Amino acid sequence: MKTDAVFKRSFNDALDVLSRLGDGAPLPSEKALSVQLRVSRTTVRKVISTLSARGVVTGSGRERIVHSARGTMWRFPDAETVSASEQVEKRFMEWILRENTRPGAIINELELARQFGVATTGIREFLNRFQRFGLIEKRQNAGWFFKGFTESFALELFEIREFFELRSAIAFAALPAGSPLWAQIEALRDEHLLLLEDIERRYHDFSDLDSRFHRLVNSAAPNRFVDIFYDIITLIFHYHYQWNKRDERQRNEAAVREHIAYIDALLSRNAVVVALACRAHLESAKTTLLRSMSG
Repeated sequence: MKTDAVFKRSFNDALDVLSRLGDGAPLPSEKALSVQLRVSRTTVRKVISTLSARGVVTGSGRERIVHSARGTMWRFPDAETVSASEQVEKRFMEWILRENTRPGAIINELELARQFGVATTGIREFLNRFQRFGLIEKRQNAGWFFKGFTESFALELFEIREFFELRSAIAFAALPAGSPLWAQIEALRDEHLLLLEDIERRYHDFSDLDSRFHRLVNSAAPNRFVDIFYDIITLIFHYHYQWNKRDERQRNEAAVREHIAYIDALLSRNAVVVALACRAHLESAKTTLLRSMSG
């Protein structure tokens, strides 16, 4: 089913841009907003039209003015800014984690559709895309089953993750001050601090926060191949190691603290500091992965 997730996410990001500009400031051009929001100019026009309808922006053409304090700064719920396919992917990864899914487990499309509250076609489309990694397989008249993976498979993939994320982290540090990603990374830092305050009770919530953090870092340097690989990267590095429940709370707490140091490095905008923090965190993730696979 087609959704307006891209528009809604862009609209929310535009509100962040406008709040930094302040009342009376001229609205950036469509081209500038297209670059800042990382969307097409068609989407930007739709965003501006909605902002104008709500009184947040007045004027026309190059004479548009921001009135953030006067207008209705209503935001779309976060759940509506994620595409249907991304929602299925997230629910599937959570299912892998929560159900402690092991190699050989049967994957029932109809049952997953009921659990996730989506159509079976959405589940089938996701599984068809996901099978290219060789971790699930479709058997004739027997549905899908989860094959699992080997240590060598995981380590080969880790090399790809390290290469792309280091590149993205350096690109993040070089973003212009007006990029909406800065507000997003600061918000994620606050979420990390809140989780740390209640880590004893909420340590399971780290998985989702971990995924959103690394996706945000990688969004600083968009690359279609990173997007393709991120499904499997998420499964292995954000979920698989948690099958080993030993010291899970302590491991998640340590990872939260590493994320905060990583975010602080990004906020420093110092490329050398960023590279050190990125490598330190990924090396820690690699060690955790190897320990979980042998434990």
